[in-house]
Formats: sequence, structure tokens, C-alpha cells
Amino acid sequence: MHAIETTGIVEPNGLVRLDETPDLPAGARVKAILMVEDDEISVGDWVQAVSRNPAFDFLKDPSEDIYTLADGVDYHGTQ
Repeated sequence: MHAIETTGIVEPNGLVRLDETPDLPAGARVKAILMVEDDEISVGDWVQAVSRNPAFDFLKDPSEDIYTLADGVDYHGTQ
């Protein structure tokens, strides 16, 4: 058994329409695990989770502060 990952949409009749057609023979038996994408974590929840995770405690060390607001370019392309 091997895995093929793709996305799709559930149509009003309950059938799942895949975004890509897998290279499988017609009539092939498959096992499907559906993961609904509407349960994504919000940015705020993600920031809270990361800020409480001890795996990132090393970032609290002042020696890790190697950048300032004057470094780089923001996502608008201005400095």
C-alpha cells in the first residue's frame, strides 16, 4: 500500500471531487482518510502556543536578539 496526497471538495451530493486525478486503474480499491481544513489554528492561538512551549525558551536569551527593526524589508517592500 502507498499513499497519495491531494485535496478536494465535498459536493452537495456527498461525493468527494479530487483536485487532481490520481494515476490509478479504474476500479482500484482505495482507503481514504479525510481531514477537514476548516479547523486550522488561528494566528493568535498559534502565537500563544509557541510562546508557552519550552522548546522555544532559547529565544529568550538576549544573545539571540541579533536583528533590529532597521534590518531587512517589511512585507510591503519598505524599510
